[in-house]
Amino acid sequence: MQTSFIDGLMQSLPDSYSVVDRELIQRAYYFAEKAHATQKRASGEPYITHCVAVATILVDMRVPPAVVAAGLLHDTVEDTEVTLVDVRREFGEEVAKLVDGVTKLTNLPRVSRADQHESVLEAEAVPANASSEAAAAQAAALEAAALRSRKRDLSNETLRKVFLAMGEDVRVVLIKLADRLHNMRTLGYMPESKRFRIARETLDIFAPLANRLGIWQVKWELEDLGFRYTNPEKYKEIAENLAERRVDREKQIDQITAKLAKLLDEHKIRAEISGRPKHIYSIYHKMMDRGKAFDMVLDLRGVRLLVPDVPACYSALGVIHTHWRPIPHEFDDYIAAPKDNFYQSLHTAVIYDDGKPLEVQIRTSEMHQNAEYGIAAHWRYKEKKSGKDDIYEQRISWLRRLMEWRQEVEDAAEFVDGMKTDVFQDRVYVFTPRGDIIDLPAGSTPIDFAYHVHTEIGNRCRGAKINGKLVNLDYVLKTGDQVEVLTAKQGGPSRDWLNSNLGLVRTQRARSKIRQWFKDQDREQNLAQGKAILERELRRLGMGDIDLDRFAKQLEFKNAEDLHVALGCGDISLGRIMNRLSELDSEKHEFDLLPETHPISESLIGGNGVNVLGLKGILTTIAHCCNPAPGDEIIGYVTRGRGATIHRLDCPNILRLTDRERLVKVSWGEVKKTYPITIEIKAYDRQGLMGDISAILGNEGINLIDIAIKLAHNLATIKLVIEVGDITQLSRTLTRIENLPNVMEAHRLKPG
Repeated sequence: MQTSFIDGLMQSLPDSYSVVDRELIQRAYYFAEKAHATQKRASGEPYITHCVAVATILVDMRVPPAVVAAGLLHDTVEDTEVTLVDVRREFGEEVAKLVDGVTKLTNLPRVSRADQHESVLEAEAVPANASSEAAAAQAAALEAAALRSRKRDLSNETLRKVFLAMGEDVRVVLIKLADRLHNMRTLGYMPESKRFRIARETLDIFAPLANRLGIWQVKWELEDLGFRYTNPEKYKEIAENLAERRVDREKQIDQITAKLAKLLDEHKIRAEISGRPKHIYSIYHKMMDRGKAFDMVLDLRGVRLLVPDVPACYSALGVIHTHWRPIPHEFDDYIAAPKDNFYQSLHTAVIYDDGKPLEVQIRTSEMHQNAEYGIAAHWRYKEKKSGKDDIYEQRISWLRRLMEWRQEVEDAAEFVDGMKTDVFQDRVYVFTPRGDIIDLPAGSTPIDFAYHVHTEIGNRCRGAKINGKLVNLDYVLKTGDQVEVLTAKQGGPSRDWLNSNLGLVRTQRARSKIRQWFKDQDREQNLAQGKAILERELRRLGMGDIDLDRFAKQLEFKNAEDLHVALGCGDISLGRIMNRLSELDSEKHEFDLLPETHPISESLIGGNGVNVLGLKGILTTIAHCCNPAPGDEIIGYVTRGRGATIHRLDCPNILRLTDRERLVKVSWGEVKKTYPITIEIKAYDRQGLMGDISAILGNEGINLIDIAIKLAHNLATIKLVIEVGDITQLSRTLTRIENLPNVMEAHRLKPG
């Protein structure tokens, strides 16, 4: 049975593979088969089927034989007794490096900045006078929180390892993408609890990564599969609508294709014409972006023309525009101005004979190969030609430029966030005053631009002009903007630039350079600055009684002084400190940061925090026999006159039930706790001040309970009672209020 796995793979190998190449892949297969012999996939199939599937995806990309061999071996070091030394001995250094690049980290070094103070934390976590039951509960909560944190850290460290390896050898990430693609194809066999997390990560990281590398084939499939598990209802709705209209759509496309072929033939233009497949995730995005229903989006039918050369692309475009009326603002020339991932094509949309839009893409066969396989197209062409591939070299150097900051960021979570902002984001193209084009991630600000041009210009940036007009430093750059940076003769960056609440800096590249500037300052200066920043923030939030030494250890610093130095030089951001405080409070309430004398209010979405499928507004009550808690699998039982009672799925009363027609599907709704907080704002009175404050509260989704205003000598003292969810939200809100014109300070008032 299992020989068929290797037979299918060997038959799919390209003719360019030599006898030695084929022997290498066979050896890798039998080595992996032996290593995974006792293992099964979640589907029940032998584990080797996954290895073969990954290798087959790589073969379709026409990658070198060593990459296919590494694809077969990619899980051996991670999931079996095989070591990297074994792989190196059997298959050589090249294959071993590729396998190591995609091998997950299974544990992190125990040495931390706190010099392994875990035992101290454990001793401090439980008060001496606590009951054994309370102590056990708190210990369990601590352990669960630590496990969650460690899993997050491991996941981020693993991604960081892969991305760093990608900077050295892009083939590593091709294996990772092939691995993720097959895992997504078989995600239905995984437990439901894991599906959403894996699918979300795929949409956030792996699909954008495939897009950045220009591998369209992998990108669209990852997007559709990720969407299927993150929004199953919408996915099913669009898929069913597509299925219902497939016959009519295919008939229309056939007629359009025939007419286009005849028209181009009359003008002596050779073209291969095909209908463009509709991808579910892209349809959904069009529906969301344009606010249109499915029927409106489906009218955008698409065809693709493959022509022999670039002049033929423009000739075909001229014929189409002459015959049908082009739709304004729907033409893009990505041949003259390729996309940042080197994609080339002509895009246009015309009004077809039936009065409905028709989208047309025109490109050469080589452009099409590049669009489908991106950076992997390099090896497809290498089969046909020898010598240096300039386009491939440009792609690699461009990718490395995007990741110039990678060695400067030690924190894995920050590294992954940096990849999302600096590498995966769409791009904007802006101009220097001399007319040079600067390529930046979407959302970039003038400070990001300044640091991209030169570190020293960034450090001395004090303002900016966009198209000749002065703008704020949080201005979001748009494609086509001309940017002029206003600099001081000396000085350095402001610490406010690292405050994520202000939105002054968006790229990891700029953040790394700002932090480096502060790191170069004296330790005593950083200590004083960090202490002042943190003390001011805690005072503003009414949290002056925090045990900072204990909290510093929670963040893996030796003591409060080290935390202050790290904050002062930018190694850790104020936002991250606030996030961690908020996490600790929600997990263990050990700092008791938010509750005041007012009662906590709860906003429950879905009645009593439970959604009943198909029955809106029905009363729900929690069954006392099994007391289900959020996270448990649950089911509803419709009673006579008392709505639905919610039981655990494994409740004995439910298992014994004979009248199963009264059971209904239910799910946990979202429970949002908010805490009433009193804040005080001091400002010089001006027209529109309260309107600006209300707008900030509205943008944050904060409810205003009470307001009191005192005016004396043009000075306004405003007291607000607002409902916030956590310390992070409170900190962000106070920062934004303080940045309003005329506002001197905004801080929390403690009760009493």
